[in-house]
Amino acid sequence: MEQVTCGIEIHQQLDTHKLFCSCRSRLVDDEGKCFRRRLRPTQSEMGEVDRAALAQSERRMHFAYQAPAEVSCLVEADEEPPHDADAEAMQASLIVSSMLNCHVVDEVHFMRKIVIDGSNTSGFQRTALVAVDGNLDLNGRRIGILSLCLEEDAARKVETKDREVTYRLDRLGIPLIEIATAPDMHDPDEVKEVAQRLGSILRSTRKVKRGLGTIREDINISVPGGARVEIKGAQDLSLLPAYVRNEMERQRSLIEIKELLRERGAMPVPVMVRNVSSLLKDSRSKVIRSALSKGGKVFCSALPLFAGTLRSADGHLRLGAEMAQYARSHGVAGIFHSDELPAYGITAEEVQAIGKELELREGDAFALCADMADRAEPALLAAVARANQALIGVPEETRDPLPDGTSVYSRPLPGAGRMYPETDVRPIPIGRDRLEAIRNDLPELPEVRMLRISKEYGINEQQSRQLVKDGHDDLFEELSTDRTMAAVAARTFLNTYPEMQKEGVDLDPLTDEMVRNAFAALSAGRFAKEALPSLLKELARGSDVDKAIVSLGLGQLDQQDAAGIIDTIIRERADFVREKGEGAVGPLMGVAMKELRGKVDGKKAADLLKERVQAFLRG
Repeated sequence: MEQVTCGIEIHQQLDTHKLFCSCRSRLVDDEGKCFRRRLRPTQSEMGEVDRAALAQSERRMHFAYQAPAEVSCLVEADEEPPHDADAEAMQASLIVSSMLNCHVVDEVHFMRKIVIDGSNTSGFQRTALVAVDGNLDLNGRRIGILSLCLEEDAARKVETKDREVTYRLDRLGIPLIEIATAPDMHDPDEVKEVAQRLGSILRSTRKVKRGLGTIREDINISVPGGARVEIKGAQDLSLLPAYVRNEMERQRSLIEIKELLRERGAMPVPVMVRNVSSLLKDSRSKVIRSALSKGGKVFCSALPLFAGTLRSADGHLRLGAEMAQYARSHGVAGIFHSDELPAYGITAEEVQAIGKELELREGDAFALCADMADRAEPALLAAVARANQALIGVPEETRDPLPDGTSVYSRPLPGAGRMYPETDVRPIPIGRDRLEAIRNDLPELPEVRMLRISKEYGINEQQSRQLVKDGHDDLFEELSTDRTMAAVAARTFLNTYPEMQKEGVDLDPLTDEMVRNAFAALSAGRFAKEALPSLLKELARGSDVDKAIVSLGLGQLDQQDAAGIIDTIIRERADFVREKGEGAVGPLMGVAMKELRGKVDGKKAADLLKERVQAFLRG
């Protein structure tokens, strides 16, 4: 039996105008004008209300929208009907469909997908099925491609304050290609390999955006006896295996909790809460004191036979953390539960008093929440409902990725009830002649590109394969003006970048344009290639090329100045040089490069040192 089953969805921004208007598709710092909205769920064409939309509406959030004039218009504000779908974006989706051996539909129809978390001003996202039933070859294994869609990206979240979320409309409407694979992956590392392969194919079209946030992955994961869980919006490819492994462990723990509760004969808990504020009116807990001082209340619920599952002694079983995540979706900081008490200012006497009030018996547990009543009560009810789901096992849900490779509950997994036809966008017929022309002029596939780069730029195939795999191939070719510079560029991406990351340097701020400027300065002779790693570190920390060259004390020395520095080094070690003769060149090279690194090319420095040592020995 397979240990895990995974499928992924890749969402890649296209480098075109927005999908339904002529606005430019780029992110800006300008806030623009602001307007506010409330959103509510609507029924699908089948009369159903999607469970994810319903859960979102229960949070009773308000939404503010920043509308920068240069990158948004009335279409993004939902005050004007959408225009025809962008032709260039449509063409890009057809090209990728052909590269993945998909069957393209005869006519592309856009649908509305209900989304009321505020990320779309209209309360829905427009998406269109373009192609189905494709495949991807990965190391001799065929990974199925279920569908390829063209859709609009969501608005960009700026901040959340209390019950109001602020979005910026610069990202709303940027075209996205969504590729959904079949659940054909059964190894965490293979998930990363498939994502890298799809990313390489998308980049080969030269029609996609690059940089942080322009490509995102959703991972669908299940283990035997578990359920499908979607981790949505992962951006760091290196963390994909960690998300899968951590989710495998989480689901196995939940299955273990289910079996334990069944062995005990646990039954569903009534979804109700009790006000225990009077029992805790003198509590030393900061959370409880703060809630009561503001007029809030403390609610509590009994959990018969749940003791030890909320948090086991070894920390392996942690149903309490799952319950707390559901509670936080209602705006509270979290919950307390009996497996972790007494602690956090709640005394053993107070725990006893709560147990007596709830008539708890051996093996029973409880959970409590302190906040304003209109938050604390629904939050605890949600936590109790989550506890009841533990009797079934693993609930289907959508989770948000965290930077440490774990994930946190976001909302229930959406169902088919959130889709209905879009009546404002005209269908797009796809003719056979158009598809034939695309198939006859497809971009270079990654494996072909890898071989060409190796041959054309004089680097080995392993290097070129890694450049293509990591997505550095485009920039590499731009920077490789000759074979010497190609070697420097390859070393930068394959060696310098990983070394910088190990040192804790954040590479996200290091844009392609910054790297182009650095290599332009290197080509112009403003510093030696040995200084490139130090310069790139400065750029990643927010400097520019000119400032970095000055702050690092770079700048090419002429032959005369370099010779003067080397002569000084030789004179200071005159006895050593006389004793070793020309054998002193090697040991002195390290000393010389401390003075000359970044100012003189390494080979030139070595030649000059040898020449000056010989001159010194001649007297």
